[in-house]
Amino acid sequence: MIVYGRNVAKEVLKSDKKIEKIILKDGFDDREILSLVEKRNLPVEKWTKKEFSKFDKFSHQGIVLYVEDFKYTNLLELIGNDSSLIVILDHLEDPHNLGAIIRTCEAAGVNGIIIPKNRSVEVTSTVIKTSAGATENVKIAQVVNLAQAIKKLKDNGYWIVGTDMENSTDYRKIDYRGKIALIIGSEGFGISNLVKQNCDFIASIPMFGKINSLNASVAAGIMIYEVIRQRK
Repeated sequence: MIVYGRNVAKEVLKSDKKIEKIILKDGFDDREILSLVEKRNLPVEKWTKKEFSKFDKFSHQGIVLYVEDFKYTNLLELIGNDSSLIVILDHLEDPHNLGAIIRTCEAAGVNGIIIPKNRSVEVTSTVIKTSAGATENVKIAQVVNLAQAIKKLKDNGYWIVGTDMENSTDYRKIDYRGKIALIIGSEGFGISNLVKQNCDFIASIPMFGKINSLNASVAAGIMIYEVIRQRK
C-alpha cells in the first residue's frame, strides 16, 4: 500500500514497518525526514513536479512511501490491566472518522481499538493520513464477530459502555474506573441491537441544539476524555 504526507512519513520511518521505496518530489527539503531515510538506508526516487502530479489526488506534501499492508493485532493482545481502556467501533464506514478516532486514541493512551472485519472501514492510506501516522502507535484488532469479542472482554473483567440516545444515562454519571470498553456506533445507524444487548451501560451525550447526534469521531473524543478525567 502507499502512504503519504510528512507526519505519516515520520511515524512510519521511526517504526519497524517494512518500506519498499520512497518517492520524493523535486525540492523536498524536510531535514528530519531526509535524516531518517538516510539512517535506514532506504531506496529513494526523486520525481519532477510533472511526474509527481500522478499523486496530486492525495495530500502528499511531496512524499509518498510504498509500505507493507497494515498489520492488525490479535484481540488478546489488547486485554490489559485494571485501568485498561479499549474502544470498539461498530461498523464505522468513513475512513476520516476512523483516522480521527485513531489519532485521539493515541493521544489519550487508549490500549487498543477493535473493528469488525466485514461491512466496516479498514485501515487504508486515507485512514493513516487522517490519523497523522498514529496508526503506527495504536494497536488495532479486526474481529469477525463483535458480540463474541465483547463476551471475551467481559470474561476478562471489562465493563462495556455503549453510546446511544435511547434508554441511556448521561455519560458523565457513569463510573469509568476499572477496565472499560467504549462502543461507538456507525455514522448512520449507531450501535446495533445485538451489540447494545451486550452493554452494561448505555451512555448519552446531551444535545442542546437542533441536531440530535454528533459526528462519530467527536463523540469518541468526548467519551474517551471523560474516562481519563474520572481517573485523574
